[in-house]
Amino acid sequence: MTFLRGFFPWIAYGAVAWASWQWAALLALVIGCAVLYADRAEGLSPSFRVLEYGSLVFFAGITVLAFVRPDSGLRTYDGALSSGWLALVTWGSMAARRPFTLAIARRKAPPEVWRTRLFLRINYVLSAAWAASFTFAAAGQALVTGYGLGLTAMISIHLSAFVIPLRFTASYPERARARFLEKAGGHPYVQEAQPA
Repeated sequence: MTFLRGFFPWIAYGAVAWASWQWAALLALVIGCAVLYADRAEGLSPSFRVLEYGSLVFFAGITVLAFVRPDSGLRTYDGALSSGWLALVTWGSMAARRPFTLAIARRKAPPEVWRTRLFLRINYVLSAAWAASFTFAAAGQALVTGYGLGLTAMISIHLSAFVIPLRFTASYPERARARFLEKAGGHPYVQEAQPA
């Protein structure tokens, strides 16, 4: 559940948008603010909350658009726009040397491993998997919408964009640590990384 916490606004938006674009966007914005507030109350570093801040920017913009122009043609492409924005945020987090999964991983891992090469490598790989998934989802959803392939295809793409990287996230870190131990024959987090 910890991993999904940053996605709560997106999940809420997806669940409500079919009924009301405006209220779905506003609900997602409120949930995004609540998640960020809870994270800050727990003392989590704001510099690693890339997904949460990215979500606030997206939902603030969509909320304004949805209420000012409820008949906007962009509503038709809101699935592709959502996935595209998530792709932009996740790729951008890696370019900024703050892979968005670091914030999530730091909740579970002890501070002494946060700056190790293996820990950072695992999080770059996980973030890349999510970014690739969102990129493909955005393209797939744009095609489904453009060709009118229906709600079932849209839902399938949207769910796949979360389920596939979520399953990868659940299994990859342990496999990476085991591979490292096999090669190095030591503790998986001994080697310090360069400052991020």
